Formats: sequence, C-alpha cells, structure tokens
Amino acid sequence: MTTNIRLITFDLDDTLWDMRPALEAAEQAQWSYLRSRFPNLALEATTREELANIRSTLLTERPELAHHISLFREIYIERLLRSQDVPPDESVEAARQAFAAFLSERHRVAVYDSAHSVLKTLANHFPLGALTNGNADVRKTEIGQYFDYAWRAEEFGVSKPNPELFHQAFDEAGVEAREVIHVGDCHENDVKGAVAAGALAIWFKPGGAFSEVAASVIGDLADLPKAVQKIVKKEAGAHR
Repeated sequence: MTTNIRLITFDLDDTLWDMRPALEAAEQAQWSYLRSRFPNLALEATTREELANIRSTLLTERPELAHHISLFREIYIERLLRSQDVPPDESVEAARQAFAAFLSERHRVAVYDSAHSVLKTLANHFPLGALTNGNADVRKTEIGQYFDYAWRAEEFGVSKPNPELFHQAFDEAGVEAREVIHVGDCHENDVKGAVAAGALAIWFKPGGAFSEVAASVIGDLADLPKAVQKIVKKEAGAHR
C-alpha cells in the first residue's frame, strides 16, 4: 500500500512498559550504593523539606536542568552529599557512581505483554523511533532491536510537549512531521505535542477515552497495528 507515513515514534514510560517498577528499583539501587559508601551518614533520614529545598535551589540556579534529568539527578545527589559535609571531590565521584547504579536498574524494564509482537509487526513496514522525556535508552532494553532511532529530550535540551523536540527528531530522521505517527500515553505531552508539531498521534489510553486531536485512541497496545493501518488507508486516500 502506498503511504505517506514514513516513521512511527513511541513514548516509552507507561506506553511500552510500566514505568513504576523499574523506577522504584533504580531508586533503591541509588540509595543502596550511597548507604554502602557512606554508612555513617543518615542520608535517607533527610527530611522532605530539606530535599525539596535542595531541588528548588538547584533548579533556580540552573533552570535548564529541568530538561536534562540525568544531569539533574547526578548534581542533586552531589548537593545532598555536600549538605552532609562530604568533601567536594568525593561528592562528585559518589554522585556519578550512584547515578550509574540508578541507570543500570532503570533499563531493567518489564515491557507490556504485546509489545514485542506489536513492534515486530510495525517494524516490518515502518522505521520506528523512541521519543521520550525520560532517561531510559530504548536501545539498552529488551525491545531495542526494533528501533531505528532513539531520542531522549535531555539530548536536545527541550522536552515534550514542545514541538521543537519533535521537529529536531524528525529532522534527524529525514522526514516531515506530516509523515509521522507518534504513539504515547500522555495526552498533553504525546498527543497535543505531536499534533502541534504537525504529526499525527495515537493516544494509548487503557480503558479508552475521547480526544479531539488524536487520529486514534487505543485501550490496548495490541490494537495498535490495526489503528495504524486505518490511518495509513485514510492518509493514502486523502493524498490520491
């Protein structure tokens, strides 16, 4: 079938896997490393207010870190250690190691049951790309083999729903926005963001919902190939 769709992009967290288990395990790995390295520091006893102050101060000083979440976490850990009188050089190195422990677990994701079959089906017909605000690199997960492109917002310094992120990714892939279908679970970031950039969007919303701007809404990831097929047929008819 002739189609003007040349790329399908995906959000990752809560679209292709449940983010919470991996994130919780990553947090535990981070704290476990810090506890073992600094057994005499009661880091986890730091109050929420103290942690919030470190966070807000850091973002006030360096607002660009809101779009560089990996670097933010590493510097945040460093600031926490410095607040406990850990020397600067040791704080930097320990923060780097703690983040490495975090990131290792962050990629141990449990993908949704139908993810492999859905991605395999689509990859037979379209290039696939990952476009995430998170810091997971899809190439380091069990579904990495299906993806031709992997983009993280922190690499561009701008996050979804800003259309600029979509435009920069599409430019790298050599496609125009109108030639892309973006799939994601967040209506604001994924659906509205993609549509504002000029792309088509499929909203993955378990249980179903209504969207005035999405080209399709699916309640089950397994329904994605059929939804894409319908859009392709519609687009092919519109461009005859």
